[in-house]
Amino acid sequence: MKTKLERFALGLILAPLLPLALFMGAWWGSYKFLPEAWIPFGTVFGLLLGILADVFLLKQLVDRAYKLGTAFWVTVFLFYTIGVFGFFMGVPVFNAALAVPAGFVVGGKLASENADKLRVRVATRRTAWFTTGVLAFICVASAFLALISKSTASDLQGMLGLGFEVTQGMIIGLILVGGVALLAIGWGLSVAAVRFTYTFLQRTA
Repeated sequence: MKTKLERFALGLILAPLLPLALFMGAWWGSYKFLPEAWIPFGTVFGLLLGILADVFLLKQLVDRAYKLGTAFWVTVFLFYTIGVFGFFMGVPVFNAALAVPAGFVVGGKLASENADKLRVRVATRRTAWFTTGVLAFICVASAFLALISKSTASDLQGMLGLGFEVTQGMIIGLILVGGVALLAIGWGLSVAAVRFTYTFLQRTA
């Protein structure tokens, strides 16, 4: 039996999926197949269709959340990963935060199945490897975009209010140091989320 807090958290993770997916699908479809004047209407229709689908499907998805399978949740994680990466224009910092909902889902599933400590350790490590691996790929993509862009140096100067010229070497150093730090943070968040969720839900069961 899921707690109210658990159901609420799962709802927050699952609710945006259909509206966002249908919104984006309708936007691309409208752009390709409809006249320009009709694109906003097609896009809004996709969003409303996604919201309507949530009305009928969200409760079932929450009820069956831990039975949906690894492939489903991997797809959800990758969906949010791409979305966050695009929304923040290639800055990977916020992608590290996705380790928290990923850890919550894994920890919740382990708690619902009364997993023993050995299984929890193995699942925690696998989850951390997966989320950190995806984050590493995002960091590489972000670094590539930063290095090929001619405006990266000036963007950093303006954003940080620096009074000196940012060189390519500084950018590379920032990428290496920042990337390693971000991966460490992502790993820690993933491990902490799984363990905290498992422990908390076991106690409230």
